[in-house]
Amino acid sequence: MREEGGLAAAMALTDEAIGKLKEMILSGQIQPGEKLPVEKALAEKLGLSRSSLREAVRALTMLGVLKTRRGDGTYVTSLEPELLLASTGIALDLLQGNTLVELIEVRRLLEPGATALATARIGDAGLARLEDCMERIDNARDINDLVEADDEFHAVIAHAAENSTLASLLGNLSGRTLRARHWRGLTDEAVIERTKAGHHSIYRAIRGKDPEQARAAAAMHIHETETWFREFEVKQADASPEPEIA
Repeated sequence: MREEGGLAAAMALTDEAIGKLKEMILSGQIQPGEKLPVEKALAEKLGLSRSSLREAVRALTMLGVLKTRRGDGTYVTSLEPELLLASTGIALDLLQGNTLVELIEVRRLLEPGATALATARIGDAGLARLEDCMERIDNARDINDLVEADDEFHAVIAHAAENSTLASLLGNLSGRTLRARHWRGLTDEAVIERTKAGHHSIYRAIRGKDPEQARAAAAMHIHETETWFREFEVKQADASPEPEIA
């Protein structure tokens, strides 16, 4: 019990140190790209122990807020969304239980809006990349090629929406469901043709500069994937043997 109490106290001090460092950044006392004061001076300024400050720096470094340069010191990073949200992808990879359908549901809530934005903002270069993705999707020799082109197709759209936070979130969600989409294509041959048709619908709407049609096409495409996995979960549950009664 004494050890647990000591650990809780140490964690509370680290949380306090993290909060004070965050406040320095949020208040503009330290700007993105700037170097932190040396450890001793910073600890005294914030009224922290050097050990608590050190733990806070480690935690914020793992989250992409700070970066330590060997022999130079510790700096605030650029604080760009793709950097700060990178840890979200790690967290998603570690999720346990039946969370796949929930992740696809979140993607369905976000991606149609991103597709509508992209349709209004995409330039010629983005359209050319989408066309290349469509050619690769249509000519995919196997599920590996298809999923790779599929993933890039959605990444191009996310970046064309010109919202880096949204693009980072969608990238993390897409990465977490990549293996499942690959497996789905291996277990259901009809999925490949439905996937191609869904991408064509989205591409036509974007090419035609129709944001609402693009939104609807994206929603239908992801809804089809979500429905497939929901039905699969039900089949798996029905196939599970009932527990024996002692």
